[in-house]
Parts: sequence; structure tokens; C-alpha cells
Amino acid sequence: MGALKCTRVLRRLVLWVLLTNIMLVLCTKKAGFSRANLVDSEECSPALNIMFMKTHKTASSTILNILFRFGEKHKLKFAFPDGRNDFFYPSPFLCSQVKDYTHGDCFNIVCNHMRFNHREVAKLLPPDAVYFTILRDPVDLFESSFHYYHRAVPLTWRIRGEDKLAEFLDNPERFYSSEAFNSFYLKNLLSFDFGLDNNLEADDPRVLRDIHDLSQHFDLVLIAEYFEESLILLKDKLCWSMEDILYFKLNARKGSSVSRLTPELRAKALQWNGADWRLYQHFNASFWDRVEAYGRERMSREVTELRRRNSEMKAVCIEDGGAVEARKIQDRRFLPWQPVGESSILGYNMKKSMEPKFRTICEKMLTPEIQYLSDLGVNLWLTRLWGWFKDAVF
Repeated sequence: MGALKCTRVLRRLVLWVLLTNIMLVLCTKKAGFSRANLVDSEECSPALNIMFMKTHKTASSTILNILFRFGEKHKLKFAFPDGRNDFFYPSPFLCSQVKDYTHGDCFNIVCNHMRFNHREVAKLLPPDAVYFTILRDPVDLFESSFHYYHRAVPLTWRIRGEDKLAEFLDNPERFYSSEAFNSFYLKNLLSFDFGLDNNLEADDPRVLRDIHDLSQHFDLVLIAEYFEESLILLKDKLCWSMEDILYFKLNARKGSSVSRLTPELRAKALQWNGADWRLYQHFNASFWDRVEAYGRERMSREVTELRRRNSEMKAVCIEDGGAVEARKIQDRRFLPWQPVGESSILGYNMKKSMEPKFRTICEKMLTPEIQYLSDLGVNLWLTRLWGWFKDAVF
């Protein structure tokens, strides 16, 4: 009798399990999900808490545009500066530099230019925040920084001749002092941005210690020379979609303004920025370790898809399909910030006729940093005052 009762209970249990599984399959099909989708959604959800350490002259403005669009889309809370577009750079970052900050405030995204101070940044973000940054070959970064900033470094005003960069590299100590105004733009700028001593020589043991410390703080370090591969790794790390990382290259320079460095000058620039070179070498190696772990073939497929999607957006959004000089930009909303005394930064014209559904995304993808910050409600009165002054005086 007891065995019969046990058999009946067992049959009912099996029937209940079967019915439950059938209902689950029907529900998931109706919702448009497969079992694999359910597993993926449980294991991976988009990261919403992000710290991007925005370094100078590294394609970081393009990444900033990606972050602005993602933050707007998901209604995230940005930690923004007050009165300007950076956190009182070159001063080390402090929480008090954040607009309307009060002790205990928590934000989703920190991404404007700063001189990195991990202890202060960590006060703004939840413990699960993803920290990432981007580096560039120090020689090319130095060339770009010299072009962009040398007029803002008074010691370089004494350089005569047409090729000022070559004359500087022939004898940099003549035009450089660690104590001089804005001199950090001209030596180991990456190290300076990360809050390190940019006057250390490459063989100083403190450089390796600093690199180790940075490795503990950052979850991912991108490489500007491999920008598309970097974005794919970022997408994977943040569990974002391909749509989230579409981009147009912002703040690019016209080719005629780029100095073509001889091998001899490149060697001098590398020696002058030796600490940055060690930093770059370390994280370039770790970057390719990540690519290998991701899978070379998989990476190739993803990069191809990103290029295809970007090309589609260019065809939809950009007049004549490419960047133009500042004087040819018809709408000031898309006019990028220019260096002192020049108009070498390219921008875009948006197509006048397009399907209405694309207009908003095209406008956002084409909007430079300063205008986008204004759109997000940041008061930039100090930045605009400086812009007026440099354009009027220089």
C-alpha cells in the first residue's frame, strides 16, 4: 500500500515538472527569447557605473562622445565640472571640483579631463565602477601636444625658425623648465595626466612602481593606434551593444599641420618622453594579451562589423562623407575647439536632408565636447571666456 502511494506521488511530481518546463518554453518563445538569451542576460548586463580617465591627445574626445550618448540614453548621473570643461586641470582632482557636490553624493559616470587622483575619484562612484583609460604612442602624442599647446607654454616663444618642434628636440632643456607655466604639456604628458611626476627619467625605479599602481586602479587600458580593437574590448568589458560604440572621429587634425618626424627626431622625442614610453610599453603588452584572450578571429569579425556600421552612419549623417576644415563648417554647433592661434582641427557638416528618425543621433554623434557639455546643462563660462580671449588676442 505504501509503495503504491509513493508511486502516485512520484508520478504527480514528474508531471508537475514536465508541465512547468513546457510553460517556461512557451513563455520564453512568446517573449522572443531563447534559453541562450536568458543565460546571457543573467550573466551580463550593461555596466552603468564608469570612470573614464580622459588623457590628452589620445582620441579621448571621441570616447567622451560615446559616453555622453550612453549616459543620456540611460538617464545616468554625470559628475561634471563647474564653469569649465575640465576639473581645474592641471590641479590634482578633488571631489569639491564637481558641480553641486556634497559629501556622500554618488554618480554613475566621471569622464572629463582631470589630473588623476584615485582616492578622490573613488569617493564619487559605487564600488562596482569600471575604470578605463586610453594611451597613445608617446612620440606621436608629443608631436600632437607640441603642435596644440606650445603657444600656451611661454618658454617656447623663444624658439625661432620654421620647424619649432625640431629645434626644441635638438636641445629641449633650453626651452623647458619643470617649474615653468604649462611646461607639463611638453614632457611625459601621459604621466602627468595620471597624477605622476612627469620629470622622472625612464630608468628611475619610481616609474615601474607607478606603472604597477596604475595597473591596480584600471580595469582596461585602450590603445589609440588600435582604436577599433579597443572599442570592441570596451564593449565586451562593459557588456554594451555595437550600437553603443558607434562613433565619428572627433578633434582630428588636418594633415598639413602634422609634423613628419625623421627617425632621428623620433628617437629624440622617445628619449625625452622615456617615462611615458615605459608606461605605454607595459599597457600595450597587456592590451594584446586581452586581444589574444578575446580571440583574434572573433576580434577581426567584430572590427569588420563596427566599420560597416560606422560607414552606414557616415552615409546617413555626414555631408560629403568626411571631415572638413573649420572655415567650411556651416553650423557653429559642430565647430570644434581650436588651439591657440590656429584653426587646424577638423569638423563635420551634417546632411541637410535625412530621415527624421536619424536626425537626433546624427546631431549627437557630430557634436564636439564643448557644445555637448552645454547641451547636458554644464555652465562653461570660464571656458567660453578663455575662448573669447584666445581668439581675440592670438
